[in-house]
Amino acid sequence: MDYKNAGVDIEAGYKSVELMKEHVKKTMRSEVLTNIGGFSGAFSMGAFKDMEKPTLVSGTDGVGTKLKLAFIMDKNDTVGIDCVAMCVNDIACAGGEPLFFLDYIACGKNEPEKIATIVKGVAEGCIQSGCALIGGETAEMPGFYPEDEYDLAGFAVGVVDEKDLITGKEIADGDILIGIASSGVHSNGFSLVRSVFKISEESLNTYYERLGKTLGEALITPTKIYVKTLKEIKNAGVRIKGCSHVTGGGFYENIPRMLHDGVKAVIKKDSYEIPEIFKMLAKDGDIAEDMMYNTFNMGVGMVLAVDPKDVETVLEAVKLAGEEGFVLGFVEAGEKGVTLC
Repeated sequence: MDYKNAGVDIEAGYKSVELMKEHVKKTMRSEVLTNIGGFSGAFSMGAFKDMEKPTLVSGTDGVGTKLKLAFIMDKNDTVGIDCVAMCVNDIACAGGEPLFFLDYIACGKNEPEKIATIVKGVAEGCIQSGCALIGGETAEMPGFYPEDEYDLAGFAVGVVDEKDLITGKEIADGDILIGIASSGVHSNGFSLVRSVFKISEESLNTYYERLGKTLGEALITPTKIYVKTLKEIKNAGVRIKGCSHVTGGGFYENIPRMLHDGVKAVIKKDSYEIPEIFKMLAKDGDIAEDMMYNTFNMGVGMVLAVDPKDVETVLEAVKLAGEEGFVLGFVEAGEKGVTLC
């Protein structure tokens, strides 16, 4: 008896590392001091010594049950983008610049080519957000996960000068809420999605004219990464007062997280076009409107609170970054929370 006969193939692990190196290399920043395959990743803070009060910000998350679709569709090259997005978008919400990312993949059987494909997606997410993939772990766990399944999670660390932290403390009555469009369902609410739609190879491959793609393509679309968009806004000279990454819990849970006591967000539902995938979910699942807004992003991935004088500058910066922005609503005095009208 040996480790391989027990279900853990060490040689496959070595091969996985070799195959992923080409993808990891593309994410490197000058501050990275170590090579892939070491026991830890080292990152120099020298470039930030001129900040008045350099402050570390961090985020951690996973992809959740969206992975079930990846298994059925045998499409493993984009879920890594989702994993990175869920972490770096949270860092960007605080005004931070993501510096580096580490991933964790747990699987029933280490198939080097599949692992490398997953990491390719992680690397792409790092490239989109400008952070380095400086390490990770692939754990082969036979008997714990089915051979053809895996879990994917990770965490990111970023930096921001303390004076530039986005805290929401400055939000005031009369401020304007800017929405930035999502790319679809992103990586939240998939337990409900999987209860509404039959998640099979046949159903996921079904083409819908109203979607302009198959159901699977619409649902597997990776989470939008907003790091460069928020940087574009900052470079335009705008101070973002509050920022909300609309994830699990939708509008009702996430938007209040950027508010302080004494102000509330008023959202105008007709201020943008809700994507068809959410309309299908609501109709096919007979889901009440409040539950939709309490579960999904409804086509809005980020919500920003800005001074009224900065609205046009922000919208222009969002457009320059290649994203779609719109006036979503406003802030008014009242009990902390969200009102949809």
